Amino acid sequence: MIPAVIPVLLVLAGLALLGIGWILLRSLGGGARVGRILAATPVVPVARAVALAESGTTRYLAVSGRIDAEGEFEDEHHRPLVFRRTRLETGAGKRWTAIDDRREAVPFEVVDGLDRIAIDVDAIDEGLIVVTRESEGTAAEIPDRMPDGTPPETPVRLRVEQLSSVDHAIACGVPVHDAERGTVLRAGLGRPLIVTTLEPDEAMRLLAVGRASTTRLVAALLGIGVVATVVGIGWWVVDAIV
Repeated sequence: MIPAVIPVLLVLAGLALLGIGWILLRSLGGGARVGRILAATPVVPVARAVALAESGTTRYLAVSGRIDAEGEFEDEHHRPLVFRRTRLETGAGKRWTAIDDRREAVPFEVVDGLDRIAIDVDAIDEGLIVVTRESEGTAAEIPDRMPDGTPPETPVRLRVEQLSSVDHAIACGVPVHDAERGTVLRAGLGRPLIVTTLEPDEAMRLLAVGRASTTRLVAALLGIGVVATVVGIGWWVVDAIV
């Protein structure tokens, strides 16, 4: 009797571990999902992405190349930018809330040799992975930019994310044909548009900053959960046959 119960317990334990791992995975937020998508998306030549769009094939993929644009704007260091997002946030515990979110952007493309694909700049959001410039202080230092009633001791931070035309980028999305811009890479198939100026390994490390221990725990729970479930089901089937 006891041996017959063991596979059932293994399956139940495996499912429980998978459930806990999934809950923890969801708690990591959108960054973890973006990281998983970036890691799993195959990189193809820009020419291949253009061909798929022209054929009407809907596929989520990644392309790689240098950023190019005609109407760049400069930052304070005279770097030619194509996109900049500036967010002023107030902190409460571990949560940060944006009270001012400004975007500056011009149409740009990812170029690979003679081939190019436009990026849907309006869709750039959680999928932007770059080294963020940050400065922190308190509401007392910038009272004119704070909502009425904000306590002066409230933590405040300014975050700046930007893309430059001197950068090399990896972009993930669905290539579609546009009558005006040619082939455009957009969000689609339930996945965000991802643009990063980092190598995939660097981007993954940046997304995991401050969450490395939780990420390792999630990986362990999911791995052990899968093994326990598979072993339990296999044992159960063998017992049934015997």
